[in-house]
Amino acid sequence: HVQLVESGGDSVQAGGSLRLSCVASGDNLRNYCAGWFRQVPGKEREGVAIMHTGYTDSVLGRFIVSQDSDRTTMYLRMNRLKPEDTAKYYCAAVPRAPGSRCTFLAGDYKDWGQGTQVTVS
Repeated sequence: HVQLVESGGDSVQAGGSLRLSCVASGDNLRNYCAGWFRQVPGKEREGVAIMHTGYTDSVLGRFIVSQDSDRTTMYLRMNRLKPEDTAKYYCAAVPRAPGSRCTFLAGDYKDWGQGTQVTVS
């Protein structure tokens, strides 16, 4: 298991950019499925960007997920932000079984950060 801590959330105007960070401790993310999810009140947690897998359609071409070289920090670069991107953003990870695919399903992930709020107006 890893412990995850997000940062970088803020209030921005539509069209602006933010970069979220997720620092992993206890292990690196080399052998994990890892990605970013978001949630608004009253809705299910939505997979947004999953390392080595892809992006949900609503952020494709605007968001970029990446990791640093030692696999201890994951980033989400968010460009051309829209009001509908407003949500609490979480990073999540789960050990990756050999040959398995990393999914966009929140229920498949075991380790979660506390979340960071992004508000776009």
